[in-house]
Amino acid sequence: MRRRDILNTTCLACVAAFTLWAGCKKEPQHAADDGHGHGEAVAHTEVKDGVTMCTEHGVPEAQCGICKPQLAGQLKAGEGLKVRLPSAESARIVDIRTAPPTTGEVSEGIECLAEVSFNQNRLAQIVAPVAGIIQSVDVDLGTKVEERQTVARIWSASIAEAVAKAVLTHQTLSREQRLRASNVTSQAALQEAEAAHRAACQPLRTLGFTEEQIEALGARPQDQVLMEVRAPFAGEIVGRTAVQGALVDVGRPLFTLADRSVMWAMLQVPETALARVQTGQAVELRVDSLPSRVFTGRLTWIGPAVDERTRVIHARAEFADPNGLLKDRMFARAKILTRRADHALFVPPSAVQRVEGRSVVFVRLADDLFDARGVDLGIRSEGNQEVLAGLGPDDEVAVTHTFALKSAMLMSRLGAGCADD
Repeated sequence: MRRRDILNTTCLACVAAFTLWAGCKKEPQHAADDGHGHGEAVAHTEVKDGVTMCTEHGVPEAQCGICKPQLAGQLKAGEGLKVRLPSAESARIVDIRTAPPTTGEVSEGIECLAEVSFNQNRLAQIVAPVAGIIQSVDVDLGTKVEERQTVARIWSASIAEAVAKAVLTHQTLSREQRLRASNVTSQAALQEAEAAHRAACQPLRTLGFTEEQIEALGARPQDQVLMEVRAPFAGEIVGRTAVQGALVDVGRPLFTLADRSVMWAMLQVPETALARVQTGQAVELRVDSLPSRVFTGRLTWIGPAVDERTRVIHARAEFADPNGLLKDRMFARAKILTRRADHALFVPPSAVQRVEGRSVVFVRLADDLFDARGVDLGIRSEGNQEVLAGLGPDDEVAVTHTFALKSAMLMSRLGAGCADD
C-alpha cells in the first residue's frame, strides 16, 4: 500500500508538472530581454492599478511563485507566493484535497526523573520540651491534628520545682503587698518580692504556661503538674517514638508532623536543558501507582551546582495534594513545561513541504490558485505537525499530493516556467 501511494504521488506530480508546462507554453507572450530564453516577443508583465502583474499567471509579479520560486527562501511566517494552476480542473486531476487545520492542546517540555518528598517548610519534629516521664500519648500515626492541639503530656520534676518556687514567691509577694498597704514594709522590699516572683515564673512562661495557668497552679499546689506537648501547626502525625511511661530527656523527638496538603518533588534536570528552565514554570508529575493521574505544580527552586557524576542539576517543584495521594519517597516522572497552548493549530505532515529551505503549506485561494505560505513549525503531536505561525484556523490547506504543487511551483527550474533561471 505504501509503495502504491508513492507511485501515485510521483505520477500525479508528473501530471501536474506536464499540465503546467503545457499551460505555460505561450512563448509569444515573453519579451526578448526577459531572461526566459523564449526568443523575441512582447513583455509578459503589465501594470494594473499601479501593480506590476504577471500576465502569464494573473498574479502580482513580485508574488508569482512559478516565476520566482527562489523567493520562497525569504518568506516570513504568514507571507506567501502565488501558485496558479493552468485550469480549475488541475487540482481535481492531481486529486489535491484541502482541509482547515485542526486545533488542540499542546505541551512542550523537559522530561526528567523525580522523587516525591514532604514539604520541608511544613515538616516538624515535636520534641520533649523538658526531661520527664510521658504520662499520656494523645495521638497516633495518621492522626490529623489541629494547630496547638495537645499530642502528649509529660510530668517533670523540674516543672514541679518551678511551680513550687512560683507559688512560694507569689505568697511572699502577696504578704509584702498587704504590709506595704499598711506602711509596715518599705517600697524596696515590695519591689524585691515582685522581682523574685517574676524570676520564678519566667521558666514556666518559657515552657508555654500563661499567667492564668501559673495562678491556677498556685491555688492548687497539691495537684500534679503536667507539661502539655502541642502541635505547632495543623497536619498529620507521620512518625512516632513516644511511649506512655517512658523517661525522656529534653529535646528527644516524640513525633514527626507533616502538612501533606502540599508536597515537594525533587527533580533531576539534564544539564543540556538548563537554558530553558526557570522558576515559576509549570510542572506535570506522574507516578506509576496512579497512571491516569497528572499532578500539576510549579518549579520553585533550581540548584546552584551540577552533579559532577550524573551531569544533572537538582530542582524542586511544589504540588497541591489535598487528598494525600502522593507519598514521601515515591519515584515519579516530571515534565517541566517550557511552552503550553490550549488552541494550537495542527496539519498533517503531508501538508508541509520544503521549498528553498523554507517550510511552506499550500493554502487554497481559488480552484486554480494556491498560496505557498511560509510557516513556523512546532512539535509533532499524535502524528500531526504543529504550526506556530503563518496559518489561520479558517485557511483551507492542501493536505494530499502537495508534492505535486511543489513540482508545479518549481517547474521553471526545468525551463518550462517563466522565471529568470
